[in-house]
Amino acid sequence: MAKRNWLVTKQKSPKAQLLAIFSYLGVLCLVPVLFNKEGDEYVHFHSRQGLVLWIWGVLAIFSLYIPVLGGFIFSFSVLVISLYSVAGVISVLFTRAWRLPFVGHVSAYL
Repeated sequence: MAKRNWLVTKQKSPKAQLLAIFSYLGVLCLVPVLFNKEGDEYVHFHSRQGLVLWIWGVLAIFSLYIPVLGGFIFSFSVLVISLYSVAGVISVLFTRAWRLPFVGHVSAYL
């Protein structure tokens, strides 16, 4: 049987959901890292994934300096980051902790 990449969690407070949504909005991923005072594991899970997406975006900007392939790498990265961010926000709205492919595995090391 295949391993599930998501977990259904109990209903979260509006503050926890808002912090989790911030995780997928670019540099705002730092807000849950700084303001998750209660230590909510749900918010922490999403903030780690959002932080990985943001770092990936910053590295994609630096890829523009690579001749020939830089533009392709940047465009591909922006597309994937955008899709993952939308998937992350939808995951939060449905109160799930969905491990994004690749990003979820990298975030486990943070």
